[in-house]
Amino acid sequence: MTPRRSSATSTNRRAAGREFSAGGVVVRDGDVAVIVPVKRSADGRKVLGLPKGHPDGDETPEAAATREVQEETGLSAELIDKLGEVSYMYERGGRRIGKRVAFYLFEYRSGDLADHDHEIEEARWMPLEEAARSLSYEGEREMVARALSRLARER
Repeated sequence: MTPRRSSATSTNRRAAGREFSAGGVVVRDGDVAVIVPVKRSADGRKVLGLPKGHPDGDETPEAAATREVQEETGLSAELIDKLGEVSYMYERGGRRIGKRVAFYLFEYRSGDLADHDHEIEEARWMPLEEAARSLSYEGEREMVARALSRLARER
């Protein structure tokens, strides 16, 4: 027998939206490119994070991650492999939104962090170990830790 959902549960499911983004962990000589977006967290604090954003049109997740890395950091980087996905819920305008973000490992090729777009207050290099402890969100810290682990295995 299948349990019935309460009407409150069904209503909450209808009210919830879903979003997808793709982002990158760009590495260079033991450092990772991190960003401080102009947009603050829900409680008004600065966010220290990784570049990410929504795909444009029928853009693949890999293409979206590559584009977002370039736009938000000013860097050109080669996509190496998928690191994993992060899922979480947040609230916007009274609606609960389920968000899934696919993260990819990138290797820096060229560019200057000063060339980031207007949505970013600051972009800088940070040691991977420090970023794995210091990024604002747990899921992004986990993606940096995965990159660090992978790079250590390759040495």
